[in-house]
Amino acid sequence: MIQQQLRQLLPEPEVASSAALSLLCGSAVAVVVWKWLGERQIQQKMEEAQRTREEGVKKMAKAVRQFREQVPSVQTDAILSLPLLELAGRLQEGSLSPRTVLYTYIEKALEVTQQTNCVRHFIPECEEQLQEIQGQKEKGLLYGIPVSIKDHIGHEGQLSTCGLVQYLGTPEQEDSVLVKVLKRQGAIPFAKTNVPQSLFNYDCSNTIFGQTLNPLNHQKTPGGSSGGEGALIAGGGSILGIGSDVGGSIRLPSSFCGLCGLKPTAKRLSLSGVNGPVNGILSVPSALGPMARDVDSLALCMKALLCEEMFRLDPTVPPIPFNEEVYSSSAPLRVGYYDTDGYFPLPPCMRRAVRETREALQAAGHKLVPFSPLRIHYVMTELFLKTFFADGGRAWLDEFTGNIVDPSLKPQVTCYKIPRLAKKLLALILKPLFPRLADYLNALCGMRSVNELWNQQHQIEAYRSEFITQWRELHLDVVLCPVLGPAFTVGFPGKLLPAVSSTMLYNVLNFPAGVVPVSVVTEADEEELKLYRGCCDDSWDRTLKQAVAGAVGLPVAVQCVALPWQEELCLRFMKEGQRQPRHKQDSSASVSPFAI
Repeated sequence: MIQQQLRQLLPEPEVASSAALSLLCGSAVAVVVWKWLGERQIQQKMEEAQRTREEGVKKMAKAVRQFREQVPSVQTDAILSLPLLELAGRLQEGSLSPRTVLYTYIEKALEVTQQTNCVRHFIPECEEQLQEIQGQKEKGLLYGIPVSIKDHIGHEGQLSTCGLVQYLGTPEQEDSVLVKVLKRQGAIPFAKTNVPQSLFNYDCSNTIFGQTLNPLNHQKTPGGSSGGEGALIAGGGSILGIGSDVGGSIRLPSSFCGLCGLKPTAKRLSLSGVNGPVNGILSVPSALGPMARDVDSLALCMKALLCEEMFRLDPTVPPIPFNEEVYSSSAPLRVGYYDTDGYFPLPPCMRRAVRETREALQAAGHKLVPFSPLRIHYVMTELFLKTFFADGGRAWLDEFTGNIVDPSLKPQVTCYKIPRLAKKLLALILKPLFPRLADYLNALCGMRSVNELWNQQHQIEAYRSEFITQWRELHLDVVLCPVLGPAFTVGFPGKLLPAVSSTMLYNVLNFPAGVVPVSVVTEADEEELKLYRGCCDDSWDRTLKQAVAGAVGLPVAVQCVALPWQEELCLRFMKEGQRQPRHKQDSSASVSPFAI
């Protein structure tokens, strides 16, 4: 009886099977349709952003043409050749007008971005700012100076995309503190520059606005993540830019493009109103800083920004005005130096740059002292990478949900997506043959508990104390060291994230660090590169060799470092490095206009 009742309640097997199949097919179709709609929505957002950019370019080109018709006698080359300090002086005295300077630089920026794709969007409100400053009673230190800013630095009415689709369509409601202070000092923000997708790369490409090229060699990347800034300034389309740096993102584009760039101590300049895909990483903090063609330009920018307005708008910024006395001092310095960190040996030309700069500084009366940075392998894997991948990279990977991954990031994304257990097993297998790669994979596994995270943060503090103790035992004022370079061929940075050890160190330490160009790559450097074996002669070393090949004539830079909150001393040291006479170069090398 019960069996008969059950047969009446339950469908026949054939009917149940047919219904299940129909449901499965329907679900599959729904998934395909849903995915197609999502991809279509993404494509529409990207097309709208690209269309808006093109319209902005056309609007600016039209404004330049109208200006040219009204003022046909502008000496463009003469204006563009002026150093920032001289340009600021001309604007202050009135021999040049802010309007003339602004449209001269916009015209040049249009030309540079057509060649390199460095400008993400022009800022139409720059014309309103032009009118605003002309009505100011007092002229600020940056009166009439056109300034470019990195994509994610907030400007009212403009997007801060970080190269990611999900941040399209939501313009900023107000200016960041830094932009407010720039405007208060009379500067005119006129362009937002391109960045790599998610900012976590030192190439400069994203799926929305494309690849930015190095203006000195279009086969090379300008670096990243402040790569749009590097390309625009090096190409002559901006005289002063603001970038950000959490692993080298100001210093690497400066190195690759032959510029001067400063990463200050974090919080020396306000970060309020600056966006990022993953926020809240405090133990290795990000910093904003200036990029320009010479050190005096960086100093003027810092002097302008470190004002009462900055301290009032953001009380978390220490109220430390710019110390002109330290910057202008000519007292001999006690300089620590090293040409390799022992973790990722750099190409011969970068080590030569340190050696020649050391010799020139010594000849100028400074005291040079050998210095060896402590345990960089440990810092790179246990302190830097584990900080950013504390969750195994999940927060960062979530930024790509429903998004296309840019080709420049695919090597990184593929590696980070490997399951934790598989990373651990791979690391175990690779350890005997490729210890750096094994430790890199282990670091990407992240941490398993809050206690482990707290302990790791404590280790960072302990390392900083140990480093400062070593510094003080040698009675150092500053340190001279290498920076990654010369410029990589496009597409290579995503394959070599650990190569940033030279810059990463000073983010972990939170020391001010700057880059200054001192030479160019010679034919002799290129020949010596053929013998380069790196640290382990492994796949990373061989990839680095390929990445920097073909760089004759491109800039070669050094890195200058000071203790926390001593930006003025860091800049003063950078200027010492910049003013030293360049050693004789191989006559077959083409001379870079940015070489000293």
